[in-house]
Amino acid sequence: MSIRQSWTEKTFEAINLLLMLGISIAMLYPFYYMFIVSISDNVSVMTNQVKWLPVNWSFRAYAAVFKDPLILRGFLNSFTYMIVGTALNMLMTALCAYPLSRHDLYGRNMFMKMIVFTMFFSGGLIPLFLLVSNLGLINSIGAVVLPGAISVFNMIIMRSFFQSIPFALTESAHIDGANDVYVFAKIILPLSMPIVATLILFYAVAQWNAFLGPLMFLTEKAHYPIQLFVRNIVIEGQTADIGMAINETAVAGATAEKSIKYAIILAAAAPVMLIYPFIIKYFEKGVMVGSVKG
Repeated sequence: MSIRQSWTEKTFEAINLLLMLGISIAMLYPFYYMFIVSISDNVSVMTNQVKWLPVNWSFRAYAAVFKDPLILRGFLNSFTYMIVGTALNMLMTALCAYPLSRHDLYGRNMFMKMIVFTMFFSGGLIPLFLLVSNLGLINSIGAVVLPGAISVFNMIIMRSFFQSIPFALTESAHIDGANDVYVFAKIILPLSMPIVATLILFYAVAQWNAFLGPLMFLTEKAHYPIQLFVRNIVIEGQTADIGMAINETAVAGATAEKSIKYAIILAAAAPVMLIYPFIIKYFEKGVMVGSVKG
């Protein structure tokens, strides 16, 4: 019986391994294909010679992308929006989650119901645009970071994590004369680094990938984040200005457009993919612990 169970477990593990391997390949291959196409020369791409390996390596697409001053400005804008927006997100989330995690907060259930209500119902895009416009935030960083200053879902995750911290710690600190600000800054936050790192990842990725807000509130290309340029190039095919840098012939122009699309997609995704491995351990722990209580 024990031998049969052992073989059953091994078979189950082998099936899981093959399944996860297949899913991983299915998710990674599009990135790999975009990469080999983006570094292959135009003629090889046009004649469908690029299948599994790059043909006649050429980095002209990347050179053309990073030579464009608007694209470089887009990267700078995206980093600015991500840093400022994530800092604002974490500040608002923590300041909202900590009071709601306290058992001695009067009316906290009512406040939670009011906050959760906003997860499902909102005024809509038109009232939001009118509000941002009337506040004079069009073509400013405030138009990008303020409408999404806090995520209720992320706030609930942080609140659940705070509730998992023993109440006796804060109670003993209050007995010793500490106020709420000191308890929050010196006790709660240092113990909450896993969930803080997790939410930083959530917010940073959301800020980096955001394009609907900037599309609505930004009208000048000097303020565009990189995702708007990616959208314009991939969806609307606005590669004429960049493509002129690498079009050697009129025939190669159409193929160069494909290389540019793939190159800018990978360039826009690279910062998040490079940061993610360094905080994955905090991400796993933070999500699991933060989901224990509701």
